[in-house]
Amino acid sequence: MYLPPDWPPEVRSPSDPEWETSAVAWLLDAVPPEHRAYEVLRRHPLALARLALQHVNAAVEAARAGYRNAPTDLHGHLPPGAIEAVREVYREEGPRLIRLIRSIEVVDQALRGAMFTETMRGHGRRRGP
Repeated sequence: MYLPPDWPPEVRSPSDPEWETSAVAWLLDAVPPEHRAYEVLRRHPLALARLALQHVNAAVEAARAGYRNAPTDLHGHLPPGAIEAVREVYREEGPRLIRLIRSIEVVDQALRGAMFTETMRGHGRRRGP
């Protein structure tokens, strides 16, 4: 079975009978640990995927705001060079979060029954519901 490039290596292929279990474990790592207490999220992986997507999208927005506002929010409170170091954290974290969003999106699509096919360019294309 073809899996798109954004498919997380921690999640088994949808052809594996245990794939949803691996998807739930991986998705739970994408949200705050307190979400593990909600049985409904383990019972309904699609709900967990949507919650994870919303959470990570909010983290992207927070990182963007943090990057923009760091010079004014932290000026006079951190030693020289520290503000730029903080901004570098945001510059590194942003792309990681965007990659995570893409991975959550393909898992979400698979949970909805989508099948993926490889295209001529080597990029995946979604087929199905």
